[in-house]
Amino acid sequence: MGTTSTVLLWVLGVLALVGGVLVFTLNSMARVTFALLGSLVCVGGVVTVLRLPYLGVVIVLMMVMEMVIMAVFMIAYMMNPAGLMPMSMLHNKRGSLVISGLVFAALVVGIFLVPWPDRTGARLEDTTFQVGMSLMGDQMLTMVTLGFVLLATMVGATVLATRRGRYDRFGDDLDQRPANDSAGGGVGR
Repeated sequence: MGTTSTVLLWVLGVLALVGGVLVFTLNSMARVTFALLGSLVCVGGVVTVLRLPYLGVVIVLMMVMEMVIMAVFMIAYMMNPAGLMPMSMLHNKRGSLVISGLVFAALVVGIFLVPWPDRTGARLEDTTFQVGMSLMGDQMLTMVTLGFVLLATMVGATVLATRRGRYDRFGDDLDQRPANDSAGGGVGR
């Protein structure tokens, strides 16, 4: 790993840690959501720097969508305005601090005490292929085909479920002005 990658790894790691700490120190659900989003995007960046770009991008895409949906639902359904009212994310502060400190210490000790295996061969360049083969094995072609079939099924079901097409509201000759935009859907209703 080069100097740039090492510096980027450390910067993203520290930013992920800071975002994780902010999750428990900010005082509103909306702010906590975006702190968690920032932390998880940095984790995706760490995974990408570790030469697993496919997993890094998937982590970022999943977390961005999840946190945006969470923020939208908080704005729509929380009793306080947009989850911005002061609140505490901590319960049993002393107990949780002791437990989290012990778990962190155990994980750090584990990093240094575990006998990590040595590399037993040359590293392949295509990490995406490696991940795919680890997850799917010999069924990769089956899963790719199944993905296209499922996509075609979803698109087909959506097309068949709609009552009218894109231009039905303008009439058969596309000359009906203004367009019939009634909630009933059919032309002439």
